[in-house]
Amino acid sequence: MDELYKSKYRITSARRPNWDYGSHGLYFVTICTKDRIGYFGEIVESASETQNTNETQSIASLLVSPIGKLAYDNWSKIPEYHPYVELDEFVVMPDHIHGILFINKPDKINWQVSKFGPQRNNLASIIRGYKSSVKQYATLNNIDFQWQPKYYDRVIRDEREYLNIKEYIYHNVDNWFSSKDNFENLYRL
Repeated sequence: MDELYKSKYRITSARRPNWDYGSHGLYFVTICTKDRIGYFGEIVESASETQNTNETQSIASLLVSPIGKLAYDNWSKIPEYHPYVELDEFVVMPDHIHGILFINKPDKINWQVSKFGPQRNNLASIIRGYKSSVKQYATLNNIDFQWQPKYYDRVIRDEREYLNIKEYIYHNVDNWFSSKDNFENLYRL
């Protein structure tokens, strides 16, 4: 196909070259809403007193919308549709989702590098099914909602990287107001 179009109409893949995305391993995934619109809810801050001192601290949490709850619930159900997948840390934010998926196929021996065209039992098919389940619900219930066309992934290569990503996901809500990606939120503090 590259010869036919001389690579003129193909966008370079964001996937890791020569990697089988259906193979045994941990994958860090980020899926965004179209134009980063906060369909899933709003991050709110509340004050909370610590138990042993009289100090108050700010705690951020997602005030979830109905489509945000569905996004959370459907992510939790991924192993029902893909029994070889185990969920790790994940978070639903107003305009994106971060999650670690463990594709548990220790006995897989036939390596198939990522390719263009129909795919199944790999990361692309998992994300495609997840995104379509949320979009289908929104469409059937007349809820304004759209996904960004693609998603971001990273193959987690070692334990240190895994622990860093897990911590990043865990603290994502708390870091919402200080993130440069959420510039409009910087002045809401």
